[in-house]
Amino acid sequence: MKRRFEGPSNSYGPPKSKHKFDSYDESRRSDDESFRNARRVAEHYSARSNQTLEEREASPIIHLKKLNNWIKSVLIQLYARPKDIVLDIACGKGGDLIKWDKAKIGYYVGVDIAEGSIKDCRTRYNGDSEQQQRRNKFGFPARLICADFYEVPLDKYLQDDAPFDICSCQFALHYSWSTEERARQALANISALLRPGGIFIGTMPDANVIIKRLREAEGLEFGNSVYSICFDEEYISKRFKSSSPFGIKYKFHLEDAVDCPEWIVPFHVFKTLAEEYGLDLVFAKNSHEFVNEYLKKPEYAELMRRLGALGNVNHDQSTLSQDEWDVAYLYLAFVLRKRGQPSSSRRNNNMSKGKMHIAEDDIEFISS
Repeated sequence: MKRRFEGPSNSYGPPKSKHKFDSYDESRRSDDESFRNARRVAEHYSARSNQTLEEREASPIIHLKKLNNWIKSVLIQLYARPKDIVLDIACGKGGDLIKWDKAKIGYYVGVDIAEGSIKDCRTRYNGDSEQQQRRNKFGFPARLICADFYEVPLDKYLQDDAPFDICSCQFALHYSWSTEERARQALANISALLRPGGIFIGTMPDANVIIKRLREAEGLEFGNSVYSICFDEEYISKRFKSSSPFGIKYKFHLEDAVDCPEWIVPFHVFKTLAEEYGLDLVFAKNSHEFVNEYLKKPEYAELMRRLGALGNVNHDQSTLSQDEWDVAYLYLAFVLRKRGQPSSSRRNNNMSKGKMHIAEDDIEFISS
């Protein structure tokens, strides 16, 4: 039987904005549309089955996927410490579990809106998938929750597990930007659940690059052999009101990966909004800048060699194509730190809800 819970009613709420945006999230029409879009994204990722190693290697964007894995690995190696308590937002099918295991974390909570994805994450964590049969069990207990992190206040629900040392949201935070309300709920959850001095790491589309490419395109669509981005006719002017930075939707297609609506996240607005929730920017770097900087460090260059994004692994000379490199330019990596002084002693968190083997009935479902 599925374990379902209603979201807490008196949770940490978004503070009143110092900035006025022409938001439409108070209208019922917008709420309904936001819900439909969230479900569409969830259904898209749920429908994607776990690939075998052979299928993965045959992907037309295999080197891009390896590059993205390298970027995520570098972020985790930079900021995760042994025994850290980790909150993985939009954890998907658990693709980063091995990265967290190599960081020797102490406890893991994964949250994702897609039921199919969270079930696949359970399979991967338990070592039941083909991909995991050749490795040892993970060294940390875990808890998996199916919920819309951008819709449901989770501070009360996860109070026994909080505060978290590090939160991660990889290639997914832009799905919260369909309305101001959802963007605020995402940041409210992160702020409420992180400890003072805690770190929020992530990756998301680089709005500056996307808008620049839109304006350079002849029409409302641009791309190459592996991706396309298309804006609706309402953006025919290719100009966006600074007073309405939420709900700027486009259709994104990436071969063998994504085919669903996404939303522009103007980074200066994201930074300002995050500051309202006590989250201060440490850095934000476009993926090209990130690669060029960290590839100069021997330990990360060796990691790149092992992952094979740029070839030279197992005598494989294949490498990232120009079209894949162009897709990488569409993204940025960021790090935020929660304001406040960290405690000198790390408190012993209550991790009793975590398990070393997760049954299907252990997956928790929270409705909004």
